[in-house]
Amino acid sequence: MPITDYLIMNAAKFPDDVALVEVNPAIREKRGKAWSEYELVETAPSKRYRRDITWRTFNEHSNRFAHMLLDSGVQRETKVAILMMNCLEWLPIYMGVLKSGAISVPLNYRYTAEEIRYCLDLSDAEVLIFGPEFIGRIEEIVDKIPKIKHLFFVGEDCPEFACSYNDRVRHFTPEEPAIPIVDDDLGAIYFSSGTTGFPKAILHKHKSLMRAAITEQKHHGQQHEDNFLCIPPLYHVGAKMHWMGGLVTGASAVILRGVSPEWILRTVSEEHCTIVWLLVPWAQDILDAIDDGVVNLENYELEQWRLMHIGAQPVPPSLIKRWMSVFPNHQYDTNYGLSEGIGPGSVHLGVENIHKVGAIGIAGYGWEAEVRHEDGTLVTPGAHDVGELCLRGDGGVMECYYNNPEATAEVLRDGWLYTGDVAEVDEDGFIYLVDRAKDVIITGGENLYPVQIEDFIRTNSDVKDVAVIGIPDTRLGEIACAIIEMRDGRSCTEEEMAEFCKGLPRYKRPRKYIFAEVPRNSTGKIDKPELRKRYGAAGLVATETSH
Repeated sequence: MPITDYLIMNAAKFPDDVALVEVNPAIREKRGKAWSEYELVETAPSKRYRRDITWRTFNEHSNRFAHMLLDSGVQRETKVAILMMNCLEWLPIYMGVLKSGAISVPLNYRYTAEEIRYCLDLSDAEVLIFGPEFIGRIEEIVDKIPKIKHLFFVGEDCPEFACSYNDRVRHFTPEEPAIPIVDDDLGAIYFSSGTTGFPKAILHKHKSLMRAAITEQKHHGQQHEDNFLCIPPLYHVGAKMHWMGGLVTGASAVILRGVSPEWILRTVSEEHCTIVWLLVPWAQDILDAIDDGVVNLENYELEQWRLMHIGAQPVPPSLIKRWMSVFPNHQYDTNYGLSEGIGPGSVHLGVENIHKVGAIGIAGYGWEAEVRHEDGTLVTPGAHDVGELCLRGDGGVMECYYNNPEATAEVLRDGWLYTGDVAEVDEDGFIYLVDRAKDVIITGGENLYPVQIEDFIRTNSDVKDVAVIGIPDTRLGEIACAIIEMRDGRSCTEEEMAEFCKGLPRYKRPRKYIFAEVPRNSTGKIDKPELRKRYGAAGLVATETSH
């Protein structure tokens, strides 16, 4: 059945239970309500902005928006783009698109005006719904997006070139739209993160969304009493599909518009959150804030917090060992996924396998996973034999890269999704991510896997973040360059870091060290294309002394 059926069932079974909460610590003054049911709650001295909706209200607003789209001429498989910051309106709008029979097209809120135009054109979107943060960017391209027939604005003071969502949506019926939806209907287009080039449009059917929801609930055992803290951007499959695990059981969720350690811990405490999905930098920041005395755990009510899990990127084992020493009663899980495989869960560690921290895990519920050589043969378990991670799942794999058959043919072969990730398998069948195939550094004929070097450098307690890239070298072709971001108040010289890296095999030691900020995109992945752009030419000067 389509994922929208769970929303309908929750509205009938738990009509007055809170479904969604938005907490925004950045807002310091009262502002207009988007919908009449929303209430502003201020708590001194921070004047925290909070609003919530019940399952009944959630479903009714999704229905109203679906009817609004149908009234605007939206038909089955019309593409409707969503460009909004995380907020209480986001998920009801998303579900309303699905209920109308249209295809939802979430857009990265960090896109430039030109990237927005590119993605709208690539996806053949005909409707764009956007928030106040994007008025300037949309104004730049409003005359360059001829396929867009309707522009809907969510917020106060609607710009002249758009139609007010707030004013229109309330006039439509809250009844269910008479649009039959089945699992094989097309449901959503997500965009790749662009870490290997310009974004690709990834097309999924409704059954993919259902596969993600069921897999997530099976992995983390969400019950109706759980409360999920959602911090990552909802345009990405990760946050949304983790939320869908709670949708299956009618569990509540909190959308937090802030990533500081204080606000994460305060929200877990005040909203009684039980499950938190973090990105690596946020987990690191929480631990650093505790170590530095910036936050005191005794000031928060955290006993109900049962599960912390991480995904979207390689997770350094040293970070999780450090986390478990501070939060020994937490369950922990690593989630591996990619947008082409409808997000997290295609491979996961499992809360019962904490002894295997460092692995991304085994095939997730309903998934198959293999690690293959270029000739298609399987790698040898326990032999540090590397190959490409390949996935197959009932309904979870994308249909295609929309409007890009050549790229589709490269990654979809005989029902398997070739991920482009290099991995190995241990003697117990657990998969370890080695690196992205395109990030492998070939130096003097040797393959270096940056993730392995990064994991080692992160064991230095003074290091906040690190990225290793290949930079050109006239003699070796490429050399490994480590860009290292130190913790606040900590410092290090190249000589000191080179001495520390003597713990690595000689051929894996970086030849160059740069102390600078490590940029990450909004899904927490290190922005290596940006780093190569900044520092790629640095290696052409001369090969650094081998340490």
